[in-house]
This record gives sequence, C-alpha cells and structure tokens, in this order.
Amino acid sequence: MLLIMGLVMLLLAVIGAFLPVMPTTIFLILAGWFFARSSPALERKLLEHPKLGPVLRNWRDHGVMSRRAKLLAAGGIAFGYGVFILLYEPGLLLALVVGAATGSVAIWIAMRPEA
Repeated sequence: MLLIMGLVMLLLAVIGAFLPVMPTTIFLILAGWFFARSSPALERKLLEHPKLGPVLRNWRDHGVMSRRAKLLAAGGIAFGYGVFILLYEPGLLLALVVGAATGSVAIWIAMRPEA
C-alpha cells in the first residue's frame, strides 16, 4: 500500500509540474516519504535526481527550503487562488475560507528555515 501511495504521489507531482493550480513539491516530499518506507530504490532515484534531489534532501535532512523554492511556492499559491476566484466566482464566505487556508500555507512556507 505504501508503494502504491508513493506512485500516486509521484504521479500527482508530475501532473502538478504542468498544472499551475496544483502543487508539485509537497507531492514529491510525500512520494519520498512513502518510498522510504516501501522502496529504498525508488527513494534513492528521487534523491539522486539532478534537479529534484537537492531540494528533497534539504527538506528530508534539515527541514529547509531555498528562498527560490519559497518564492515559487508563494507565487503558485497566489496564482492558484487567483484562478480559483476568477473561474469559480465563489461567494464571499468560501473565498475567505479558501484564502485563509492558502494564506496559512503560504505563511507556514515562508517561516521555514532557508537553505
């Protein structure tokens, strides 16, 4: 089950790389977590990836993010919220709830230590 969950998270990360309203990094972190418990070979492949590996190792080993990753995450969150508002046209209450949730995530990311 952990291997399947890791593969699902990896698939969601790939989709997120192409859809601006869907995150990528959190799904990669979750995929790494599931692979660490089910398939060390797949975890190793993620950690050795030339682009993704350093980011994942920094998070796994030290709980840190680069400033660039933080800015990209905040930009993605803001863009996704803007798309939500424009396309869905939610009522005020829903817009505030979603804004508070996404804003909380952005604040949490901003407060992470930097690499």
